[in-house]
Amino acid sequence: MSKLTAKHFSNDPVALVNAGLRAATFTNPSLHFDPTHKVVSLRSAASQPTVALVSGGGSGHEPSFAGFVGEGFLTAAVAGSVFASPSAEQVFRAVEAIGTDQPDRGVLVIIMNYTGDMLHFGMAVEKARAAGIKADLLVVGDDVGVGRSRGGRIGRRGLAGTVLVQKIAGAAAAGGASLEEVRRIAGLAGDNLATVGASLAHVHVPGRQVTADELGDAIEIGMGIHNEEGFGRVTTTLSGLVETMLKQLLDQSDKDRAYIQLSPGEEFVAMVNNLGGISVLELGAITAEVVDQLSTTYSLRPSRLLSGTYMTSLNGLGFSITLLKVADKSFLSLIDAPADAAGWSAPVQPKNWANGIDTSKPEPSQPKSGSETQSSTPSNLQLDAQVAPNKLRAALKSLIDAEPQVTKYDTVVGDGDCGLCLKTGAEAVLKYLDSPAATASQSDALRLVRDIAQVVEQNMDGTSGALYAIFVNSLAAGLQAAVAGQSPQPATPQIWAAGLKAALLSLGKYTPAQPGDRTVIDALVPFVNTLAETLDVKRAVGAATQGCESTKGMKASLGRSVYVSVEGWNSCPDPGAYGLVKLLEGFV
Repeated sequence: MSKLTAKHFSNDPVALVNAGLRAATFTNPSLHFDPTHKVVSLRSAASQPTVALVSGGGSGHEPSFAGFVGEGFLTAAVAGSVFASPSAEQVFRAVEAIGTDQPDRGVLVIIMNYTGDMLHFGMAVEKARAAGIKADLLVVGDDVGVGRSRGGRIGRRGLAGTVLVQKIAGAAAAGGASLEEVRRIAGLAGDNLATVGASLAHVHVPGRQVTADELGDAIEIGMGIHNEEGFGRVTTTLSGLVETMLKQLLDQSDKDRAYIQLSPGEEFVAMVNNLGGISVLELGAITAEVVDQLSTTYSLRPSRLLSGTYMTSLNGLGFSITLLKVADKSFLSLIDAPADAAGWSAPVQPKNWANGIDTSKPEPSQPKSGSETQSSTPSNLQLDAQVAPNKLRAALKSLIDAEPQVTKYDTVVGDGDCGLCLKTGAEAVLKYLDSPAATASQSDALRLVRDIAQVVEQNMDGTSGALYAIFVNSLAAGLQAAVAGQSPQPATPQIWAAGLKAALLSLGKYTPAQPGDRTVIDALVPFVNTLAETLDVKRAVGAATQGCESTKGMKASLGRSVYVSVEGWNSCPDPGAYGLVKLLEGFV
């Protein structure tokens, strides 16, 4: 077995392709794999409709094409090596096997517009015809990144839109349409199709020498699915990128790329395709940006929206946008039709599209102001309105300034989110302090703590958010208990210490963490206990600092640090403890 290099688990491209095709029969047991000709086909092809669909091309575009073999979709898929067309012999054997088990069956071969595919698949179709098989060839070219002038006589490259053509053809065939009818409806789909892609990097093909990627921080618009050069390179935001891509798809003044025209109210299908290396979360953000700009800039709303992984470029760090104009009313029903193919991420049930996509942007709910909440009921615990808010601001700014260091530490021993979580919470409390809602709380300790607890709950997530929310809420309850039934009085160090002790006790109900477990508790407990003993904030902060420093080299018993090597937690303090110390230092 070859050594793992270039971040691939398998660096033998031949073995990789064969294993991937074989795996297709595991995820869909209705399939058969012919390793000699690298063909994946339906086991029950003999019982399929009078039209069979064959497709294929170079490997590396999964789930295209083997992942779309199944009832209601492709009958067979032929695979070449990574990014290389299969041979005419491979294709012919696939067409022959399917086209001869039923004498009257027609075979439609659907391919993407690439020279190798054109030659090999075209030759196979001609051989099939010569053998008496009723076969036809449909070539799909949907790319607009490379315009008419550069495409010349070669035409447009085939991209992810090919999947929609295959789906429409497969559903039409499953419905009993003739070869001529399937060819017509699939060709009409191809004629009303446009796709453009963009990528942050070129992909590395397993088994090949690794070279530096010259893209750097640029994004290539129009990059092909085999690392081919595109329209150009830009440095921009997601919004700017999508704006450029949609303009290439829809701008009628661009005669080099105006292949389809959509007007408000017209039906169309949109597909946002993952080129292989984009997370589901980020693809969601891309999809939202596409839908928003279609609505706001072009007054267009998709009749169907597909977002997922349909045609990849190995693990490409990019995506493509496809628009299919509904030039025939059957397009939508054919796309909606069920397909038993493992790689097809089917849209939701047709009835769910009846009211269309809601393209309005929901406004986030605003936190209730202090005067609107029960937590802001006035109390008898007084604060110095000139000193206390300024001290709190200084503490929050100290924590915000420490975010890069907290993040650095948490990247070593955690998942890297602690710094941002603490910063987000601190910024939210600062915003609250500058709002009208905070005016009435400036001189009321209990009211201020209650309001801060609510801000923390609404703005901090993760483990840190939960711990801080519980502690601050419990602090409010502890302060309430310390002054219950008494007349107005100042919030003395004794009262604060009592409230903090009560909060620490309450926090212990929800986390088993103790000093020595390498958590925020290693700094919090010394602070609270020292303040209760000495009523000296400076000494209490010093105790918290010592507690934080003690976590260096301490073996973790709780939290994500448990899974980190000794080298990791030996090199830095616990991030949560460090963040708390930075907050407390601002009070001194």
